[in-house]
Amino acid sequence: MSDTTSPALRTAICSLFGVDYPIVQTGMGWVSTPELTAATSNAGALGILASGTLTLAETDAAIGRTTELTGRPFGVNLRGDAPDLADRARLLVRHGVQVASFALAPNERVVRSLKDDGLLVVPSVGARRHAEKVAEWGVDAVIAQGAEGGGHTGAVPTSILLPQVVGAVDLPVIGAGGFFNGRGLVAALAYGAAGVAMGTRFLLTSDSPVPSSVKAEYLRSSVTDTVVTTVLDGVPQRVLRTPLADRLISDGPLSRLRRSVAHAIAFRKMSGTPWPAIVAEGLAMKRSHELSWTQVIMAANTPMMLRASMVDGRLDLGTLASGQVAGVIDDLPSCAELVQRIVAEATATLERLGGAR
Repeated sequence: MSDTTSPALRTAICSLFGVDYPIVQTGMGWVSTPELTAATSNAGALGILASGTLTLAETDAAIGRTTELTGRPFGVNLRGDAPDLADRARLLVRHGVQVASFALAPNERVVRSLKDDGLLVVPSVGARRHAEKVAEWGVDAVIAQGAEGGGHTGAVPTSILLPQVVGAVDLPVIGAGGFFNGRGLVAALAYGAAGVAMGTRFLLTSDSPVPSSVKAEYLRSSVTDTVVTTVLDGVPQRVLRTPLADRLISDGPLSRLRRSVAHAIAFRKMSGTPWPAIVAEGLAMKRSHELSWTQVIMAANTPMMLRASMVDGRLDLGTLASGQVAGVIDDLPSCAELVQRIVAEATATLERLGGAR
């Protein structure tokens, strides 16, 4: 941390994760590659590698590649219902990775097992009651994502959720949903958070692997160009409002079921996962997240449709998970430039507020 950086930016998560700044890059499937993760960590923030769309062997290779690119701390995003979660946890331990994050909170047994392995467990939550539950299980920090956030999201705005969660749990809370600059970081700190997590803002950097044509679609959007829908996988998800998204929303139940089955078959073929393992994973997902069988069948939609857009650049075949914040982003800085910009603006904002006092 620079001598000119405000001491107020040295928060609990800086010490917990061993990073310079209280900024986290979320683990976005197909986006948070070793290159983006390492670039974030090298910038002094916490990069999180996405592994939910990777096989066990691919995860091993991706962690190894990330450690080649950075000597700084980083985390790995895991799926709490993955049948090989114990093997993935062992990979983190073997590679010396300390942070295990989750988009959907795992169950108590998983949390305690990961803690026994010496890992820091950081789940995302969208409601105060969920934060209270995982805090009782012994997690080390929580990411509280408000409704403005992209991908799977809740219904409570960040400005209401964040102070709620901060007041309910005695552990570091990281705000997510709507953050993209230094003033937002200061606002999160004012709510009592220990930092911010950002997905869309890191997706829109020069270090992000997302095709240029897809980034251009994000940059063209306004703050009203996203929609929250359950038609992709049965769980509320915020995406950019593209012609494909509008068509999917208007599709009937039969069309959705056919698409889901086709994506499940494609995902099995791509991952090499045997059908018994997929069925077991579906059962675990149904139990842990209280989903219907229809939602379980639809679950293959999200990874396959994100792959089409984020990897193949096919806007006609893939959806674009996005926070509303995409509408106020108009450039593609490097992760290093972005982090330094946020820190400088946060420091200047704190100094201005101190002068006003």
